[in-house]
Amino acid sequence: MRKINLGLIGFGNVGCGVVKILRERKAFLAQRLGLEINIKKICDKDIVSKRNISIDKELLTVHAREIIEDPHIDIIVELIGGIHPAKEYVTEALKKGKNIVTANKALLAQEGQELFALAADRGKNIYFEASVGAGIPIIKSLREGLVANRFYSIFGILNGTSNFILSQMSHDNCTFNKALNEAKSKGFAEKDASLDIEGIDSGHKLILLTYLCFGKFVNLNDVFIEGISRISLADVNYAEELGFRIKLLAIAKKENNDLEVRVHPTLIPCRHLLASVDGIFNAIHVSSDLAGDLLFYGPGAGQLSAASAVVADVVDLTKDIKAGLFRPTLNIMADKSIKRLRSIDEFESRYYIRFMALDKPGVLAKIAGILSKFKISIASVTQKERRKSQIVPIVMIIHEACEKDLRSALRAIDQIDAIKEKSVAIRIEEV
Repeated sequence: MRKINLGLIGFGNVGCGVVKILRERKAFLAQRLGLEINIKKICDKDIVSKRNISIDKELLTVHAREIIEDPHIDIIVELIGGIHPAKEYVTEALKKGKNIVTANKALLAQEGQELFALAADRGKNIYFEASVGAGIPIIKSLREGLVANRFYSIFGILNGTSNFILSQMSHDNCTFNKALNEAKSKGFAEKDASLDIEGIDSGHKLILLTYLCFGKFVNLNDVFIEGISRISLADVNYAEELGFRIKLLAIAKKENNDLEVRVHPTLIPCRHLLASVDGIFNAIHVSSDLAGDLLFYGPGAGQLSAASAVVADVVDLTKDIKAGLFRPTLNIMADKSIKRLRSIDEFESRYYIRFMALDKPGVLAKIAGILSKFKISIASVTQKERRKSQIVPIVMIIHEACEKDLRSALRAIDQIDAIKEKSVAIRIEEV
């Protein structure tokens, strides 16, 4: 039986999962494909540490070039993450005539245009299902299953670490720091979790989804990103009293001829399906003209979940190689009705706002006066019970307002002597 040879660069958690699946399902996949997927070489900077899988030492190397320059290797799986040296490895592999499978969302979000162009020029492919949502088949669904659709919006819970933290705060009534420490202890968060909790990871994934849906490759600097580190337990509880849940949402939305691309904490109604997505689970809500509203849901992390998506890409490439076909990974038409990216200053939304103020006469009137000056209308206001420090939370929901006006108003309000903490504002989406 003919073999398709595979080279693996990156033998960490997901890499071990890929090897495990390809071993355990070897006969099953061979029967379905009519050829054998053979792991020819595995590269990692650490080939000494024990894994949860045994491997022939002859397969291991610390030199990526042994894989890249091997003329008998057909597909290279890149699972090291980061920009460098991953970009150099992928670039050289494409030039050597290799097809690529990767889970590297940061690489593709920031260097994807160049790499996809090189792949097309060399008649090779880059498949990247595992880069967004782990085992959730969102990339293939957008690229193939929904190919005839025009898209209106994407709302995604794309980071399992942040979602776990917010879920724990809600269900266990615990602080942000306690929830973060629990995420680390369970292995759901890295020691340095800043990429997750500050929204960067979600931003990388949103760039890829935006390109698949709207044909626009957005620079990371053009994506408005705000993380969850300032969300308090009080905000989580007050939001739920008002009928909302707080989620870190990645949003790409077409508004007339503009495109909004943003990541930030968001209040969504408890009745919406996204509000019930808890723990490390991810979900992507896609609105389209033909298929309507669709929700993709599943574990956003985990060895076998991510490895499943990698193997699916390997199988797709294997089928193409067997048939002698070249199907461009991203043969996407840009939505020509989109003329520009809308800046966050132009964004309009309803907002949840929390002020921490001294409990004394006239403070609420001053706040309302400044909001009125910037033409911001209050929908509801609640002043919570006095604390021992005589500082009370004032919680407002405001009608739709322009982001620029709201930020100007909050800066002025924060200068009031009676305001004792920086005001918190969280956008509201009906989805």
